Amino acid sequence: MNLYAIFAIYFLMWVISAFIMLPFGIRTPDETGEVLLKGQADSAPSNFRPGLVMLRATILATILFGLYYANYVQDWVTLDMLPGYSAAQ
Repeated sequence: MNLYAIFAIYFLMWVISAFIMLPFGIRTPDETGEVLLKGQADSAPSNFRPGLVMLRATILATILFGLYYANYVQDWVTLDMLPGYSAAQ
């Protein structure tokens, strides 16, 4: 696996991890006791912290990529092991 493929796969895993981590730890103004501004949605977050989301996404993406790369090197799960897939088509 070349360096460009490693970077691309890690980046995709990071983006997916960031979307997974977005809703964790978010509180609405009703939960924090803040007053809503005119035009503000009831579900708008009042404590969004992008740095924490990026840190959590980085940790999750690193773990997922580590598992992916270990599987790539060790061949724990291959396409031939998946039901309905035949390499000799």
